Amino acid sequence: MAKILVVADIKNDALKDSTTELLSKAGSIGAETAVVAIGSNIEALISGLVNAGSDTQYVADDPALAIFSAGPYASCVADAAKQFEADQIWFSFSESGKAAAPRVAVQLEAACATEITDVAISGEHVEVTRPAIANKVMQRVRINAGQMVVVVRAGAFEAAEGITGTENVVTLSPPAVDVKAVVKELISDASGEIDLADADIVISVGRGVKDQTGVDLVKELAHDLKAGFGSSRAMVDGGFMAHNKQVGQTGKIVAPSLYMAIGISGAIQHLAGMNGSKVILAVNKDPEAPIFNVADYGIVGDLFEVVPILRAEIKKIRA
Repeated sequence: MAKILVVADIKNDALKDSTTELLSKAGSIGAETAVVAIGSNIEALISGLVNAGSDTQYVADDPALAIFSAGPYASCVADAAKQFEADQIWFSFSESGKAAAPRVAVQLEAACATEITDVAISGEHVEVTRPAIANKVMQRVRINAGQMVVVVRAGAFEAAEGITGTENVVTLSPPAVDVKAVVKELISDASGEIDLADADIVISVGRGVKDQTGVDLVKELAHDLKAGFGSSRAMVDGGFMAHNKQVGQTGKIVAPSLYMAIGISGAIQHLAGMNGSKVILAVNKDPEAPIFNVADYGIVGDLFEVVPILRAEIKKIRA
């Protein structure tokens, strides 16, 4: 039986849904599962780790781990992997996961695969599926190493209903201080807007909004729906949106329940960042726009007319 260690994704002292999604997938392929949680004052998360479907919970709880630092974080994961004798170590698609995964692979002398969308075990062989060439092809890669570290793409797996685990808590020793790099402070986005990676609904704007007036119009729709507000690269290059709002191959990868593309034509680089969304709604005045090829619902029309109608209908429903 394969043994899979899932690295808990913790943000603002809360366990993110991606942890449950990864544990669900690991259980569905018949693996023995464990989870490692790293942070400070995280005892309250243990019951959540159990309910997420883990058989063993490795916990590194120390004031020195309150702020993420890739070196100590990777050391904790590697320690848990050795104790669990894990065949695979799974990270969710987050900034911390992408930073720590290669370090863990080096420490364990393991293979490392990123942006995977599926894992299959057949006998002694492990195959991963991952997109390549801006999602134009899907690669199936056989891993020939005895141990593997993977970073799972956002939205690749879904949590199963009614899963649970077994409480078996193992306390990890605090790692040595990283003398090469000391993280003193993390500064959050001062805008107070919803992080695109955390948003259940994401609304993005493209060239079709034309200028700041168009951006502000669609932003009000995002506020109405309490949605994350993103953009295509064109709006970032034009100076209308910050780089951390860019969705796409060179921006953020998102997989919300609902993605609304407003005035976005649908270049392959943008589609690479959002085609994992559960439902896609596109608004574009060009009926031949490529975005309609991936959209579940499409509205052909002038966004300056469509967006006010959408806002009015949302207000009616809520009333």
